[in-house]
Amino acid sequence: MTTTLRPSGPIQAGADGAQKRAYDVCDNGRPVGAVEIGTEPAADGSTGLLRSLRIDESVRRRGRGTIAVLAAEEVLRGWGCARVHAEVAPDDTAAQRLTAALGYTERSRNMVKRLPSDPPALADGLTARPMTPGEFAEWEDGAIASYAASLVTRGTPEGAALQEARTSHARHLPDGLATEGAHLHVLVRGGGTVGHVWVAPFEMHPGLRVGYVFDVEVREEFRGLGYGRALMLQAERIALAAGHEQLGLHVVTANAPAVRLYESLGYEPTRYNLAKAL
Repeated sequence: MTTTLRPSGPIQAGADGAQKRAYDVCDNGRPVGAVEIGTEPAADGSTGLLRSLRIDESVRRRGRGTIAVLAAEEVLRGWGCARVHAEVAPDDTAAQRLTAALGYTERSRNMVKRLPSDPPALADGLTARPMTPGEFAEWEDGAIASYAASLVTRGTPEGAALQEARTSHARHLPDGLATEGAHLHVLVRGGGTVGHVWVAPFEMHPGLRVGYVFDVEVREEFRGLGYGRALMLQAERIALAAGHEQLGLHVVTANAPAVRLYESLGYEPTRYNLAKAL
C-alpha cells in the first residue's frame, strides 16, 4: 500500500492572511482518512498548524497516521513554514504517542478547574479590591509587553508578537476597566499592593465558556511568599461572583512553578499545545 495526501478542496484564505486546506489520506488512491493543515493568523506566515487528523478505525495502527503527518509537514514547508503547531487532548493517548515519536514537544497547556460552591477565604492580613484607573494605566503597558514576551517563547517573532499582544489587549479590554465582564483586582497586604489578577469570560474551546484568568502576577519583591496562591483564590472568588462554575487558564510549560501551583489547586489540562521545528 502507498499512502499519500490528495487535496479534498481548494486552499481557503482568511482576511487576516491565514490559510488552510483539507486533504484525503489515501491508500493507492482510496480515501482512508483526512488531515487539515493551515497557517497561524497574526504571525509572520512561518508557523504552520496541524489542525486535524483522522484515520479510519479499520486501517489504524499501520503507520498511516505517521505518513500523513510527515506529508502534511512537507506541504507546510512548501508554504514557507519553519515550524508547526498542534493541539492534543489529554485523553487522546494515540495522538500523544504519535506526536512525541515525530518530535513534537509541549510548549503550553490549557487548564480548567470546577469551582466549589462556596468562595475560598483569603489568608489573614490579605484583602483584595478592584484596580483604580491609575493602577490600570500603570499595569497596561507592562501587561502588553509581558504577553508579547510569552508569544516569543512560543515561536512568534518579536515584532509580530508585540502587534499581536496589542491587538489581543484591545479586543479583550476595549473599554479598559469599564469593559463588560472584565474584573481586574489587586491583592493588598498592610496597605501595599503585592500583585494583581484579571478575570473575564472566555470560550476556551468550542462549547467551553468559563471564567478565565487572563493575567496574574505577583510583584517581584513579594514572590515566593504564597501570594500567587492567594491571587488564584481571589480569581475563584471573582468567577463565582460572576456566576461561573469553572475557571480556566493557559500556562507555558517552561514555567514549572506556575504549573505546580495550578495542579496543586486542582486545575486539570484540557489541551496540550505542541510545537516542532520543520
